[in-house]
Amino acid sequence: MCENERTRLVVLGGPAVGKTAIVKRFLYSTFTEKYRSTVEDLHSRQFDLGPITIKVDILDTCGDSQFPAMRRLSIATASAFLLVYSITSEDSVSQVKTCLEEVREQRGDWQELPIVVAGNKSDMAGHREVCLEDVSEWLYCSLPKFRTKLMECSAKDGHNIQEIFRCFVSLARIMPPATTEETPLKRRSSAYGSRRGGSPASSSGSLTPTTPSAPKPRSRSLIRRSSRKAKQCLSESNTETDCHIS
Repeated sequence: MCENERTRLVVLGGPAVGKTAIVKRFLYSTFTEKYRSTVEDLHSRQFDLGPITIKVDILDTCGDSQFPAMRRLSIATASAFLLVYSITSEDSVSQVKTCLEEVREQRGDWQELPIVVAGNKSDMAGHREVCLEDVSEWLYCSLPKFRTKLMECSAKDGHNIQEIFRCFVSLARIMPPATTEETPLKRRSSAYGSRRGGSPASSSGSLTPTTPSAPKPRSRSLIRRSSRKAKQCLSESNTETDCHIS
């Protein structure tokens, strides 16, 4: 990976499944029960992985179809995808299937893209509507050519949150699998912070952030900020063959 190369992880899924909660649990070790709909939030960070440092942009997207142009652009510019459903909502699995189909339709390099499918809200097992085995059968049997990993997690209690992001390192083949499992994810710096801002809390576990720079609000949408790049990415989306993390 080049020194100035950035990896873009796009988070997709239906509304109220916990996409933002997962991102904030991972980056800031925070969680809130209050639901607030996301239009688009961008978080930029650097992580130390032993001998190497990776620069990551995490794009937290809208959970519905109100902004189709923004959704197409986010898919076109992604290096990897986190697809989130809720184990308490069978309908949310259908929305993940739609997201995955959109990726396959828009990206000619879909077989090379690291994709993690996460079933959030594992802490609410008493309200479960989705069986992990059913999702696994669909993902690995019906779509065997995707470079994917499936797991359940909880943004509320932190279960498997670190593991989700370690999976991307492994799927992207940045480091050998054995090394990935042993190397903690250490946030080195904050290049931008999130668009909505907020003060990062002290992390626990293997995520050990240093003092970040103050978050800078971004008032312009990704479309307005990247209009030229968007046209290029969308026009080349069916011919690119090397858009995964490397």
